Amino acid sequence: MLRTKRAARTRSTKPVDATDGDAMRSRRASANRILTVLKAVLNHAWHERRLPSDEAWRPVEPFKKVDAPVVRYLSRDECHLLVNTCPTDLRTLVRGALLTGARYGELCRLRVADVNLDSGTLAIRHAKGGKPRHIILTDEGRELFTELTAGRKSDANVFLREDGRGWGPAQQTRPIRDACDRAAIGPAIGFHVLRHTHATALAMAGVPMGVIAKQLGHADTRITERHYAHLAPSYVADTIRASFPKLGLNGATAVSAIRST
Repeated sequence: MLRTKRAARTRSTKPVDATDGDAMRSRRASANRILTVLKAVLNHAWHERRLPSDEAWRPVEPFKKVDAPVVRYLSRDECHLLVNTCPTDLRTLVRGALLTGARYGELCRLRVADVNLDSGTLAIRHAKGGKPRHIILTDEGRELFTELTAGRKSDANVFLREDGRGWGPAQQTRPIRDACDRAAIGPAIGFHVLRHTHATALAMAGVPMGVIAKQLGHADTRITERHYAHLAPSYVADTIRASFPKLGLNGATAVSAIRST
């Protein structure tokens, strides 16, 4: 479900790619949160004797194993492979996602006027949570957006398809899957993995979770920590790696492999 105008007669929705494991996990996790609230309301009504029984909702179980996602991200080599195998219009979009961590919809709505090269920021005016934010550009990101916006009108879309039109809902799904096939990246990724890749690179470089949350547009650090905290350098991990003695178990062995005859 998408944010819908009050005057609209029907709810705005978009299709979910059932083959995208992360997207399905996210939807199921959302369903679990809604179920928790709904059950709390219904149980309260039952205890207040507003309902005759709790049999209708008591057997309903939440989805299992959806709150501890295994974040998939691309290595630096995979990033290069993917970019090099994308057609020109998709290549630009993929580069933009990797360098900013922006969602697909945010990149699609981005206008030239939203790019501030002086401050090195992108203005995301219509974010998922409804709260505008600014994405910080690296030097490489500023170089990309300088190239994309030079000499263009302020109301023009930054990212365009080969036919000169803006990208629309789900139009990236098949092209990026085809690019993954050509790059031998398997299984093929969804576009959201590019956002994970950006955040993972920051986490592994030791960037604080609060800074990553701000860059991604998370309301607080809980979601950020759940996804990326385990990737961050830590005192515990560094101490164990520096202190554990070398046991010499990886050298030559007297055990011979059994060969079939």
